[in-house]
Amino acid sequence: MTKEFRFDVLAKGGYAARGVVFLLVAGLALFSGVEGGRPETKSALSTLLGQPLGRVWVGLIGLGLLGFVAWRLAQSLADSDGHGRDGTALAIRAALLGSAITYLGLAGYALGNALFLGGGSEGSGEKGLAGWIMSQPFGSYFAIAVGAGLVIGGIVTAVKGITRKFERYVQIPDSKRIVTLVCIYGLVARGVVFVVTGVLFAYAGFRVDPGQAGSMGDALEWLLQLPLGSFLYIAVAFGLAAFGIYNLVEARYRVISGLSLADAKRSISIAGS
Repeated sequence: MTKEFRFDVLAKGGYAARGVVFLLVAGLALFSGVEGGRPETKSALSTLLGQPLGRVWVGLIGLGLLGFVAWRLAQSLADSDGHGRDGTALAIRAALLGSAITYLGLAGYALGNALFLGGGSEGSGEKGLAGWIMSQPFGSYFAIAVGAGLVIGGIVTAVKGITRKFERYVQIPDSKRIVTLVCIYGLVARGVVFVVTGVLFAYAGFRVDPGQAGSMGDALEWLLQLPLGSFLYIAVAFGLAAFGIYNLVEARYRVISGLSLADAKRSISIAGS
């Protein structure tokens, strides 16, 4: 046992929690016609609440997601992955910080419902974010910029899978090549959902209408309207399940740096000064 607390357990527990959430989302997407739930993260957690020991499971997921938030903060503010400080690195770290904020909200929703059966609205977080953005000065332009950022993030995520850049941090044994293929599929599918969500978000900015902002469920419904939409919908839904598996793989094989709590506090204090 090291004297300094490290992020290994928090990070791996966080990846596992995110993996479970996306497996639930994929299940809702594939069976939404039967269950009637929307394939979104909050809907997935709400569905789990109705199962035996649901509050316990949702509470554990919430705690895991808090660990994931701590790891994202270490990646973004303390640069635990060693991205550096050039333009590309700062963009990556900014995206990781945005991820931390997003999952902090989801963790709060999970823990609120697990403890109090009413931790927040089940509606789309994207629409709520769009409403807040557009209430600010020049908000519609900011919404378009956020949408463009999501599109770029989706492309980067898909490329990360296609080029197998994720293997820089996820050391999967050569004997488990099928696992690598599942990870590639999951990252590409997640990238597609990011791109569609970004397009809908930017469109909401053009229309100055937060209601037009897209969530994960809206992105899947949009795909369903395209030619061969049913095939695309099912392919992406299974891809989200693959993305959930990818997170479970990260929980097992992700290389976590030896960043200590003291290092993280020092980096965060420097960033805030």
